[in-house]
Amino acid sequence: MGATGLSLHIGLNTVDPDRYDGWDGRLLACENDARDMAALARDSGYADTVLLTGEATVDGVTAALRDAAARLGDGDAFLLTYSGHGGQVPDETAGEDEPDALDETLVLYDRQYLDDELNRELARFADGVRILVLLDCCHSGSAVEVRDLLTPEALREQFGTADRDAVEAASRLMPAARQGALYQRDKDFFDGLRRQLRAEGRPADALLISACQDNQVAADGPVNGRFTGALLRVWDGGAYRGDHRAFHRAIVRRMPANQSPNLYLSGRPAESFLAQRPFTV
Repeated sequence: MGATGLSLHIGLNTVDPDRYDGWDGRLLACENDARDMAALARDSGYADTVLLTGEATVDGVTAALRDAAARLGDGDAFLLTYSGHGGQVPDETAGEDEPDALDETLVLYDRQYLDDELNRELARFADGVRILVLLDCCHSGSAVEVRDLLTPEALREQFGTADRDAVEAASRLMPAARQGALYQRDKDFFDGLRRQLRAEGRPADALLISACQDNQVAADGPVNGRFTGALLRVWDGGAYRGDHRAFHRAIVRRMPANQSPNLYLSGRPAESFLAQRPFTV
């Protein structure tokens, strides 16, 4: 009997303004990204689940991840894609796992989802499940201070303008002032959650390809995000035949110098997995 492939595709064009102090985080292409990646996954032999905007709540995402973990075993494959805003929150409980004292977040419909929460769910998968994660959002490489991303020089290099309103409209960056205000509002909740997660946790074995490096932000677009659009062009309807590392390099070559996708290994994914063609079930 062959391997089983399951995939989960998350795309948010807005968030719930009642949960984000009036901010709706409107974007253009994230739902398209999720649908297009689900179609790619189906063509590759995965059974897909798609969560769009209001469906992409913490409970909805967690339930979908746990369902996949319960169904997959050694040798099976899991694909997770996310398109939306990325955020960062200060981590005053940080140790060696967050040397810069920041946690990255996925900005889900009802609240920010910590990287530690995502790691907990991916660590539930059985040993030997091949996990590929594709994140088309800001702060998706590894952590730096938000203010370092937003210097006028960095903004002009990537977007041709230092106008922060224009940059926020064209990128998947959660505004820094909004991040700070929401963190202060939710600080006690996040601190307690992180202590619980670290008491439970171990690193998940997964391969991450993300939209940008630490000192960059991820651009939205009229049809697809810049990263997802480049990925789809490299994949070329399934004509691509290289391995994961070559896939990452090919995507980088199609991106402007000021947005360079990152490849990151969490835990110890098998070298045989890294040597496979992406999206292999």
